[in-house]
Amino acid sequence: MPVVAERTPVPRTPRRRPVPRPAPRTGPAGRAHGLWPYALIAPAVGGMLYLLVYPLARAVLISFQDFRLRQLISGDAEFVGLRNYRTLLSDPRFWEVVRRTFLFMAVNVVLIMAIATLVALMVERLRRVGRTVVLCSLVLAWAMPVVAATTVFQWLFHSEFGIVNWALTSIGLDSFDRYPWFANRSAAFAILVTLIVWQSVPFAAITLYSALTTVPLELYESARLDGAGAGRIFRSVTFPMLRPIFLLVFSLEVIWTFKAFVQIWVMTRGGPGDATTILPVYAVQTALSSQRYDLGSAASMITVVLMSGVLVLYFRQMFRQEDETR
Repeated sequence: MPVVAERTPVPRTPRRRPVPRPAPRTGPAGRAHGLWPYALIAPAVGGMLYLLVYPLARAVLISFQDFRLRQLISGDAEFVGLRNYRTLLSDPRFWEVVRRTFLFMAVNVVLIMAIATLVALMVERLRRVGRTVVLCSLVLAWAMPVVAATTVFQWLFHSEFGIVNWALTSIGLDSFDRYPWFANRSAAFAILVTLIVWQSVPFAAITLYSALTTVPLELYESARLDGAGAGRIFRSVTFPMLRPIFLLVFSLEVIWTFKAFVQIWVMTRGGPGDATTILPVYAVQTALSSQRYDLGSAASMITVVLMSGVLVLYFRQMFRQEDETR
């Protein structure tokens, strides 16, 4: 008799019934549920509008008014159009301050980016203990309050009790005995540059070091096998990979250096003469000393426009280079 093989029935997978989705709520409860995320961010948005947008709008309005001490008390400011801007743009001292501001910004940003890049490359090559010590030192320097750091620098370069004069005279430089650093225009400018660079390098160095850790090691090994040196590796491997981070750090340093005020105001108040007066200091001097709050607001608005123009030009150049490399 022929043997008939029995077929084992294949179990069928039961079909899953689609889970019915709840219908969107259209009543008052549904509208309340949809507005809840906006209610959560409303305090942050309101605080930002009050602390950032309102002062900016108020400064723009005052820059178009005749706003002095009497108007500050009475509140009946007269609208004068562009008269305040014409007064500033026709002032030779204002253009001298603008020139000094760009010089101050360029010197600081170049030194910050160069030193921060070297520090980041050094930290990358250190062992764990050395890397930890350097990073902790950078964080501590970065965390020091601005006013405290400025006061320390004032005492370092004090004409009678400063450690700098003591150290220079100890090695035989008797001409620096009770040397008035802050009475010399070039010396005061250099001290402020040193202070701002010292305060800004930690953030830039830590940011660049964090970006360096994301570069694949295989790229460095391939470049070394091809005979590339350290400079060639940085130009052809490191910098192209970290171009967006360099752009971000550069932009932030331009903004922070352009609006540097606390260090200058605490240390020199723009002196001696106008040697350390940049646009933010000039705006405060005009508003407080002369009680011309309208001219001070106009100077602040010009500062914002100039700073924005510098960043726009730099962004356009960077984006153009990125388009050419694609």
